[in-house]
Amino acid sequence: MLLGDEEASGLLSRLSPAELEKLGGAMMALGEIETPHMAEALADFAGEAAREILPMRGRTDRVRTLLDRALGPARAESMLQRIEPDAPPRSLELAKWLAPGVLVRLILDEHPQVIAALLLLIDPEPAAEVLAMLPLELQTLVVERVARSGTISVTAITTIDTLLTQRISATFGTAALMLGGPRDAANLINLAAGELRNTVLPAIAERDAPLAEKIEEELFTFEMLFELDPMGMGRLLRDVDNEKLVDALKGLKEADRAPFFAAMSSRAADGVRDEIELRGRLAKSEVIAAQKAIVEIARGLADAGEIVIGSGSGEFV
Repeated sequence: MLLGDEEASGLLSRLSPAELEKLGGAMMALGEIETPHMAEALADFAGEAAREILPMRGRTDRVRTLLDRALGPARAESMLQRIEPDAPPRSLELAKWLAPGVLVRLILDEHPQVIAALLLLIDPEPAAEVLAMLPLELQTLVVERVARSGTISVTAITTIDTLLTQRISATFGTAALMLGGPRDAANLINLAAGELRNTVLPAIAERDAPLAEKIEEELFTFEMLFELDPMGMGRLLRDVDNEKLVDALKGLKEADRAPFFAAMSSRAADGVRDEIELRGRLAKSEVIAAQKAIVEIARGLADAGEIVIGSGSGEFV
């Protein structure tokens, strides 16, 4: 609760459903906390963090998160299947995040053998809750099949995964299982050789102008400005209003602010740092709006050839 929204959500995204439920319940139950108690909690955390141990627990989820960010969901899943052959398919992983009552509605009319196999593939606690919600006559059939089960074949796991994919898509839509989108399209353009931006986007705009605009927004991200050299950053900062700059940098870690400060005099950089500290808490929407305004300025300078954004064979200006 003491962290900023971005840092806190980054940590929460690495927890399992059971961990999130426990932690979320604890967060909701917190009353007002006095400063000495906050200091004590932070000191305990620092003490634990100082132990030089890299825990095995949660390693798979950690690797999955890193691969998702590095490769994208589809390629990350394929890589995980190579390095962790026994990993459950994606829909079975998604099933772990569904409340037992929702899961029951998805499988209620399935054969008892299918339900039994699914309960063996998810964690015991939610599996027990799902079992308890089934009709009595179905409970008996499912428990009997669980007791008789041996090794679950790959074919059976694939069948269950396909079933869940169909049911989840029918119930919640395809958003939870969807790949692609403007960001993935922008990443392809950024990585491709040649001037795809100048050829592909105009062609898309003729058919779907809003879609082309969304891809264009993803082509230029605020994070890409971190790679500007000091000369290019200095040129950009000359056109950026100081208030916008302070708001945009407020949402960054100190390491990410470094390229901006490196293009300033030490006196100017210290002045901006002071303003950031004095600005107080900002809504995330205000930070994002300021960053988008700076990106628009950078886009204009790049189009005019005054700065270069991007690197490698996919460079664009």
